[in-house]
Amino acid sequence: VQLQASGGGLVQAGGSLRLSCAASGRTFSSYGMGWFRQAPGKEREFVALITWSGGSTYYADSVKGRFTISRDKDKNTMYLQMKSLKREDTAVYYCAAYRGGGYVNTRAYDSWGKGTLVTVSS
Repeated sequence: VQLQASGGGLVQAGGSLRLSCAASGRTFSSYGMGWFRQAPGKEREFVALITWSGGSTYYADSVKGRFTISRDKDKNTMYLQMKSLKREDTAVYYCAAYRGGGYVNTRAYDSWGKGTLVTVSS
């Protein structure tokens, strides 16, 4: 499966942004899709996951209540709606295909797309 993330940009603290991740290829071969992010000098961290079948969602505690993950199965596209953005949300955001196992672990994912940069200014 090939993934392409888009929608990043510069936004003020407290603002909103929506990221998209378009999937092509054998999307049905994965259990779901997830978002990770990586800030400068930090490790890549889990943000959110959505399963293809039942649409179950999982979030990192740091974004729970502010971010919403969703998917459009007909369009093979996943979204991350981000609200009440904080400076600490600044990072490159990546989407990836979830293959099973511990969903907060990068090793549970493959087919990483190129990231999209989100910058939150004060």
